[in-house]
Amino acid sequence: MKTIPEINEKIKKGEAVVLTAEKMKELVANDGVEKAAKEVDVVTTGIFNLACSSGAFLNFGHSDPPIKFGGGEVSLNDVPCYAGLDAVDTYIGVTQVSRSLGMEYGGGHVLQDLVDKKAVTLEAHAYGTDSHPKTHIKTDITLQDLNQAIMVCPRSGHQRYACTNSSDATLYTHLGALLPNYENIIYSGNGELSPLANDPDFDTIGIGTRIFLAGAQGYIIGEGTFHDPKDGMGSLMVKGDLKKMNSKYLRAATLTNYGSSIFLGIGIPIPILNEQIAKKTAIRDEKITIPIYDFSVSSRSRPIVKEISYAELKKGKVAIDGTTSKCSPISSIPLAREIMGELKSLIEKGEFLLGEPIERLSTEKSVRTMKHEIIRVGKHMEKPLLCEATDSLKVIAKEMISKSLNNAIVVDNEDNLIGMISSLDLTKGLLNDKSKISEVMRTNILTATTTEAVETIARRMTHHQISTMPVLDEQNKVVGIVSLENLSKLLGRHKGLGISLQAKFERR
Repeated sequence: MKTIPEINEKIKKGEAVVLTAEKMKELVANDGVEKAAKEVDVVTTGIFNLACSSGAFLNFGHSDPPIKFGGGEVSLNDVPCYAGLDAVDTYIGVTQVSRSLGMEYGGGHVLQDLVDKKAVTLEAHAYGTDSHPKTHIKTDITLQDLNQAIMVCPRSGHQRYACTNSSDATLYTHLGALLPNYENIIYSGNGELSPLANDPDFDTIGIGTRIFLAGAQGYIIGEGTFHDPKDGMGSLMVKGDLKKMNSKYLRAATLTNYGSSIFLGIGIPIPILNEQIAKKTAIRDEKITIPIYDFSVSSRSRPIVKEISYAELKKGKVAIDGTTSKCSPISSIPLAREIMGELKSLIEKGEFLLGEPIERLSTEKSVRTMKHEIIRVGKHMEKPLLCEATDSLKVIAKEMISKSLNNAIVVDNEDNLIGMISSLDLTKGLLNDKSKISEVMRTNILTATTTEAVETIARRMTHHQISTMPVLDEQNKVVGIVSLENLSKLLGRHKGLGISLQAKFERR
């Protein structure tokens, strides 16, 4: 048995034995857990991954005369900041996008510009008070001009999942572009190198643990949001001094058609206090399983298409339903290795002491979902006009005119979808002397299901520029039809939304 104070004394004397997570696994494999636990004092772990929840609290100091940001408007390089704090404090989130440049530049880019010693433009509008009469300021500032710049990431270290796409269209997600028909898999986390893979029960990782955060020394300040240790998705809330960070480990990013974000490098030292902890740091990729979710299902309960190990993912190719999918990480494994090595060097030089946790993180919590009303397609679809491929064009045309319909759905005798026809299809067919529905119907039809949310279907229809869509039940039988016009009206008037569907898409 060892203690953290004992290990810190060895660090101060330059006597501590420090290994990276990779080297520790090799040592345990060759010499066993008992010997490794006796010889090794600290194991360094690392991860370089997206940290979309991150941001920074900034203090600019008082102007003359003073200005009060609170209740006004604040921006940095035209990226809006939070103005609900007092006087000259603000908060900028990495996913906030520029008012002028949109997704191409956001809060993450502002923070990297500051770390890179670039000047950024602060602009604030205030309502003015007796004590803070100034109502507008516009000035260029650098990171060193600030009194405090505190980087906070409310959710980090939790990444342990992969995603793919079974649909026929490319999807743009928070992990990147998912190509159609299982063509690729993107996975987060880096398996056996990750901090929480090496200390899954939070034996040494807790509130007060000192960490390497983007080149600076930071701390774990609590459990992260979405902390879900019961499902193997523990999460850490961390903070550090932005002024001491290095943009090598803090990099802004724009995810195509998704938004602005940032990559953060985090290294966590694990003190080897006993054999049990040593054994956990010997975990290998083959033993760490990860679910692959199908993101073509726009629901919080996405189906898992496969459970797989990191070892299999890192081979670069995985078979799903007869398709060979290419695998790529959103995390950088080379940078994770570099972070582990740099943290090891800092400890060996006595420049980084271990922080003893003052409180252990929960191992029992699970995540709840948001409580809200879900507007399902099944409650807002209309009764469709059904026809068969052998029906007469003239007969169906008359029926569509009499019922003021623009579309009819083609089914077989069991109501399975075959195709669709529009009034334009019918007109062209009749002008070209066609007589049967089968001669003019379209067969490559996008569909909705009764249980899907109307927002999902409205976005799908807008993306593919279609005005109507058949609705299928759980047995894939045609049971209804929805139109973009009706969904737009529904979303526009639904309580709590406050914006029309058209405005929502235009803004994007």
